[in-house]
Amino acid sequence: MAQDVLCEVSSCVHNITSQNKCGATQIYVVNHKDNNASSSAETDCKTFEPADL
Repeated sequence: MAQDVLCEVSSCVHNITSQNKCGATQIYVVNHKDNNASSSAETDCKTFEPADL
């Protein structure tokens, strides 16, 4: 299992901006559609929560 999850989404509350890491306790990624994804562009991070910027 991954120890460090990198993230460049600075508008997410879980982003540790000084390190570009995700600070969430778990990550939830889903397909755009009901089929299996064949590229990262066909997935979404459901862990995202907007930060108060």
